[in-house]
Amino acid sequence: MEKTLKPMDAEQLREYGHKMPGYLRDLLPDSAPNQPDSFQHVLDDIQAKILPGVTHWQSPKYFAYYPSNSSVAGFLGEMLSAGLNIVGFSWITSPAATELEVIVLDWLAKMLKLPEDFLSAGQGGGVIQGTASEAVLVVLLAARDKVLRRVGKDALEKLVVYASDQTHSALQKACQIGGIHPENCRLLKADSSTNYALSPELLSETISQDLAIGLIPFFLCATVGTTSSTAVDPLLALGNIAKSNGMWFHVDAAYAGSACICPEFHHYIDGIEEADSFNMNAHKWFLTNFDCSALWVKDRSALVRALSTNPEFLKNKASQANMVVDYKDWQIPLGRRFRSLKLWMVLRLYGLENLQCYIRNHIKLAKHFEDLVAQDPRFEIVTPRIFSLVCFRLLPPPNDEYCGNNMNRELLDAVNSTGDVFISHTVLSGKYILRFAVGAPLSEEKHVNAAWKVLQDKATALLGNP
Repeated sequence: MEKTLKPMDAEQLREYGHKMPGYLRDLLPDSAPNQPDSFQHVLDDIQAKILPGVTHWQSPKYFAYYPSNSSVAGFLGEMLSAGLNIVGFSWITSPAATELEVIVLDWLAKMLKLPEDFLSAGQGGGVIQGTASEAVLVVLLAARDKVLRRVGKDALEKLVVYASDQTHSALQKACQIGGIHPENCRLLKADSSTNYALSPELLSETISQDLAIGLIPFFLCATVGTTSSTAVDPLLALGNIAKSNGMWFHVDAAYAGSACICPEFHHYIDGIEEADSFNMNAHKWFLTNFDCSALWVKDRSALVRALSTNPEFLKNKASQANMVVDYKDWQIPLGRRFRSLKLWMVLRLYGLENLQCYIRNHIKLAKHFEDLVAQDPRFEIVTPRIFSLVCFRLLPPPNDEYCGNNMNRELLDAVNSTGDVFISHTVLSGKYILRFAVGAPLSEEKHVNAAWKVLQDKATALLGNP
């Protein structure tokens, strides 16, 4: 007999599903059915048992982490891709999939006004990865192999990677996979004096120290829009340092890259001409359903040399004659989905001007929230708002950061427990910070106002005063 969770009704399950790890195992059978189930029965189970345990990332009340956009155009593209269900690892397996990806990545590069070196007409080009984690991994492997061809493969233990301590943890995982010694992954401290951006002076000093003891600097990762606070690393200065030391320079703009289609925000990627690779996630803030992470490189041969395989069963005339792009050689897995279809549909069905308005509206809403926070003397804005993320906190009692951290932790739990809003946190310079990221497609000013009302009410309850 199928298990049930009693005496909870659907609303109770919705409330407690997020608080009860393993709740679903008590609701589903121990094994798959021997005979087909009815479609209606499956839909009923989705409604009663699955959806109550889902965090709704598309909700207009979702302000946590960074957005993961869905849209009609993105959904239709994803549906068509699923229906066609091709496995486009090489050109010959589905020419349209490869050729559309080349074209649509060139379109997006032009919208971002990237240097021509990143376009497919030259030695570079774009490719859709699953995530920014995959993007940084493949370029790190390309950079590793490139430097080892020059200095010898036995020098692996001397290779050093550089980034700020605000860089996404995906870089550390890439180093682990790529065989970079953990002690050679330099995550340089960033603080409020630079608004948590990487200091070029600190980078230069650290590189000089490493060179003096015989190490080999080979990879620098800068971020435009860090995960914690949307800090923007100074690309031009960092790029010049990378170039003078013969290092691969990667720019991670997974979140904030989308904003750079707007002329007023494009200056945040000034210096991108010095980069060897650039990445942004169209599935974050660009109305393209997950997964769709755009990566551009100036030298595609570096990726191909690091990642290509050529077994007999994959050989064909077009590939052997170097007439085509085979994206299997630009990524970790062999197989790949027709992801360019949804990005193409987003660009066509919305157009540049509408996408710019979409981004600007979210930034306007974030500024509105920032203004609300600034008007309440119990709170403070912790870092300057740059895009659509606001970092703030309840002010701690005088000289008691420990108490302040606990207060903000309790406030976060109280707010999220309502189910009326969802936000997340970070820690900056030892301070527990609340993050309010505007970016869900349906969010409007009324949702921002309602979220602020919940925050104020819970703060009042926590502090015991208005």
